Parts: sequence; structure tokens; C-alpha cells
Amino acid sequence: MILDILFPNRCMNCNQIIDGNLLVCNICFEQINFTHFEYSQDNYIKEKCKLLFPIENTFALMQFEKESLSRKIIHELKYKNREIIGKILAEWTIERLDFKNEKPDLLVTVPLHPKKLKERGYNQLHLFTETLSKFYNIPFEHDLIKRNHYSKAQALKDKQHRLKTENTFSTTRNIEGKHMLLIDDVFTTGNTISSVAWEILKSGNNKVSVLVMAIDA
Repeated sequence: MILDILFPNRCMNCNQIIDGNLLVCNICFEQINFTHFEYSQDNYIKEKCKLLFPIENTFALMQFEKESLSRKIIHELKYKNREIIGKILAEWTIERLDFKNEKPDLLVTVPLHPKKLKERGYNQLHLFTETLSKFYNIPFEHDLIKRNHYSKAQALKDKQHRLKTENTFSTTRNIEGKHMLLIDDVFTTGNTISSVAWEILKSGNNKVSVLVMAIDA
């Protein structure tokens, strides 16, 4: 209570004092560009993924425009030690995502390299995924995919380096006959998602769908 008075929660965008469970004020919330994608219908991510690997369904919560509030939110989640943002983004996703009759069997997160995980202290996808798992009653696995190489942040790489993802990932065990929902934070070129997806597809008679927090189109 005293901490709430001394250090009140403030809107990430305009600095207005807001409820402790909120991320932004109501006015700034209206500035977030949500995608309004339908999970089971064609959308931008699905068209991009089709060029890279066999894809079932896709969903993105927000657009990731330059200097946008969504970009600031993702940056705070990943680099400012605000893991709780993942739970809030999951709640926003739950309000907008309907699997209908194509509910996946398993939620799978894109991993960090152990060194990066130690530096950051958490994987920004874990709380997000666990919140979705609880609501939709879908099991999750954070350790099915292993990142084999340590690399600098994706945002700091030039385009040429972002395209080099060969042998970056591997599966930790074989898993067959599952429809897996692959979860990542931002979809850019699609090469990271594609690398993970192919490892899942090679593992057995599996199907892959994709869910991301934001799309950089």
C-alpha cells in the first residue's frame, strides 16, 4: 500500500497514474494497433509462412510499427525486466483469439540460449504462454526446442544476419502426431519461426500453427 502511494503505477505511454493491474491508460490503449486477424483465416503472417514451411493457422496480436506503442510494450517486456507484461499481453490475446474447431494440442515457445536466459533472467514468452495455457486448457512445453547458438538480440542484427538461421535450433526429443502452436514475440522475416517449425515438422507427423505478440510488416 505504501509502495503504491510512493511509486504509483503509471501509463507506459503518457505517464498518467493508472490502476496497478494496467499497462496503459484507456486513452493510450486506443493507440495500440491491434491486427484483428482471424486465427483460421488467411492473413499476412500465413501468406509469409506459406512461402517458408507448411502452415496451418496464424495469429498476431498487434502491429509493430516504428515508434509505435506496441514496439515500446515489447521492448519493455524484453529488456526492462517487466515479465508481467507477458501476462497482460496474453489477456489481450484471449479477448481476441478464438481457436474454434482448430485448437492446437500443444503450445511451444521459441527458446532463448541459456546464456541469454541467464542475462535476461526470464524468457519473455513463458508467462505469456502459461497464461494462454491455463485459459485454453492446452498444455505447454518450454524445453521442446533448444537454441544451439548464442547470438545478439534480433533487433540489433542487420537483415543479412537475421536471414542466417540454419542449424540454430533442434528438438530435445521426438514428438509425433501433434498440432503445435509455435509462440514468439515478433514476426519479422519469418526465418526464426521457419527454422523452429522445420525442426518440429521433421520430428514426426506434426502440424504447425503460429502465434506472435506482434508483426513487423
